[in-house]
Amino acid sequence: MPYFERENVRIYYEDVGEGEPIISNHGLSEDCNYWSETGVTAKLAEKYRMISMDMRGHGRTVVEGEIHGYDPDTMADDFDAIADFLGIERFHILTHATGGMVGARYAMTRSERLISLMLIDTSSNTLIEIPDYRELTKDEKAVRKKRTEQWEKASEKEKEKMREAWRVSALKMTVEERMAGIRREPGPYLFKMTEHPGSEDMFKIYEGFLQRQNREAIMAFMANFYTDPDPRINQLRQIKCPTLVLLGEFDIVFLKPSELMAKEIPDTRHVVMEGLGHMTAIEDPERFIKEILDFLETVKQTGKANK
Repeated sequence: MPYFERENVRIYYEDVGEGEPIISNHGLSEDCNYWSETGVTAKLAEKYRMISMDMRGHGRTVVEGEIHGYDPDTMADDFDAIADFLGIERFHILTHATGGMVGARYAMTRSERLISLMLIDTSSNTLIEIPDYRELTKDEKAVRKKRTEQWEKASEKEKEKMREAWRVSALKMTVEERMAGIRREPGPYLFKMTEHPGSEDMFKIYEGFLQRQNREAIMAFMANFYTDPDPRINQLRQIKCPTLVLLGEFDIVFLKPSELMAKEIPDTRHVVMEGLGHMTAIEDPERFIKEILDFLETVKQTGKANK
């Protein structure tokens, strides 16, 4: 398995195909299999060099020591690190969700190195309000209200005890228990998968992510990464490369952030995929691949995001 080392990190990556290089990352709890198991890697590799890495804290990438680098700026530097390691000057970036937050941060200061940027189901700020994806029952509303009141009344010491109790409980859960919980309550990111006729195969892909996951690392990642509510509008305006902002129609968490990015990044193609949720490449890989290839071909022919 190929790795490259950067300081205290051994980053796992896969490298297939020939042509203009595409460097990809992925979303929270995922790994580079998000692209390979959906057929995206194989299809893009017919025309491009597809380089997919497991982000810090995810999959087969190993972080040693106490300095994890679980922040957008350090992780943005990982794009430069792998490109330099492989001797690549300019490249496309393909992202998903949390990985898109990293990709956007990279492009804000280094878009001259990019042929294009693809921001999929994502935002430019790392701390976002997560809306309800369905109407809560009366009992659910009461439980939420009670928990909110308990949290607001708690001292910092009590809050730390709550966090630790949650962490210990989460670490004890098996992959099977976590998958059972997800199927009962898929949340705003996965609920469209439950409605799909190919739901079983989709959830097998997701279960694979969890099986390869280091749960402690994921929890440390979550605690450190999602801290910045600022969408950095002025910096979005500095992104000079052609950019694709794509998401599913029912990706309710990222609808408004995507609209903002599409408005502020100068050369942008904004695509909302009808009928899809947050996991666009899993939910409809054929349509997703078509959108990606069409964008890349337009960039190749015109140097712009749109025809």
